[in-house]
Amino acid sequence: MEIDLTAGRTRLSLVPGPETEVYAYNGSVPGPTLELLEGDRVVVRFRNDLPEATTVHWHGLHVPADADGSPMHPVAPGDVYEYRFEVPAGTAGTYWYHPHPHHRTAWQVGMGLYGAIIVRAHDDPLPDSLPERLLILSDNRFTDDGAIDFPDPDSEQGRTDAMNGREGDVLFVNDDIMPEFSIRSGEVQRWRVINASGARIYRLALADHTFVHVGSDGGLFEHPVEVDEIILANGERAELLVRGTTRPGSRAVLQTLPYDRYMPKTRPADWEVPRDLLTLAYSDERPVDSEPIPDVLRSVTALDTAAVTDTRVMLMSQGRINSKVMDMERIDVSAELGATEIWEVENLVGMDHPFHLHGFRFQVLDRNGVPEPYRSWKDTVNVPKRERVRFIVRYNDFPGLWMFHCHILDHEDQGMMGVLEVGQPHTGIHH
Repeated sequence: MEIDLTAGRTRLSLVPGPETEVYAYNGSVPGPTLELLEGDRVVVRFRNDLPEATTVHWHGLHVPADADGSPMHPVAPGDVYEYRFEVPAGTAGTYWYHPHPHHRTAWQVGMGLYGAIIVRAHDDPLPDSLPERLLILSDNRFTDDGAIDFPDPDSEQGRTDAMNGREGDVLFVNDDIMPEFSIRSGEVQRWRVINASGARIYRLALADHTFVHVGSDGGLFEHPVEVDEIILANGERAELLVRGTTRPGSRAVLQTLPYDRYMPKTRPADWEVPRDLLTLAYSDERPVDSEPIPDVLRSVTALDTAAVTDTRVMLMSQGRINSKVMDMERIDVSAELGATEIWEVENLVGMDHPFHLHGFRFQVLDRNGVPEPYRSWKDTVNVPKRERVRFIVRYNDFPGLWMFHCHILDHEDQGMMGVLEVGQPHTGIHH
């Protein structure tokens, strides 16, 4: 599959009033949704028409290091770069893409550079008759003249953004504010949800409904799980089944409920107020019979803890991992190709930090010593304030240099990131 993707400047009507100058992939915010099949050989011809260097990071996809779009491989203004990779079997799921330039990720994502990736299996266990919805959740802030609002770093708001990560007061679902989704009584819909916000964590609840949680970052679970709400941290994804359980003509609102991820002294004034995201509107048509949902979705084989050769401890403090600020010339962790390791990620401070590992998906083992109730493939995991998460990872292929970092984009840009080297040592970079 060949894809042409261009990042450039344009003007779009994001909010009522004047048009907004944005950065956009192929002229739209979000960028085009890329639909791939397991086994596809993908060539993305990327052109940078921005006035600054950028990259395209394929968040969660297992690709070679030179195709990862990390800060190690910037694309200069006016240049073209070809990202080449194959979509591995077993990775069907919901992913996303966004820029990852050193120190400029929060700015470029905030300016509009993000988009969805859907990887489909040849034998999806869920019925293909289920209507499918994509929800790319993002937020932004605007000045009165319609410009995207990035405050002076030395202002009170700028300092708050640096501490908490920049949140916007306008919430988007895809390219819309408070859209309306239709559903029929009895119908079951498959929702693919991406948190593309730079800092906001969503606590999703749909009034008078439950969700059937069927998948996370790396695709489907082994078994469906019924839940009342979903917490989705920055960079995380969820696959949900939404059932039309109320009467024709009724309406329900999807909200993000209060979630305290903040440093206590810099919480937003309205953080305890639920925010509406979209309306689910039932048609007046007569109810239909609900599609049966399989009890078993797929096998998620456990990574072998007996094969673990090392345990890494990652201590997250404000702006630092293991008391260090990111250095592009320093290797923080070295591992052999094929090794299996446990990473113990501990949050030392009074706000949440979502942790993202490039290149390799992992399985969460436990949180604060409590075993994870079910296995899933993850690439991003939230570590709440003063809590600890352990996960297991295997470096099955693709030697090279990989990032790990907090996915609050302002924190990543401040240097809350490190370098993992897999395979043979690289010359010229110190350990």
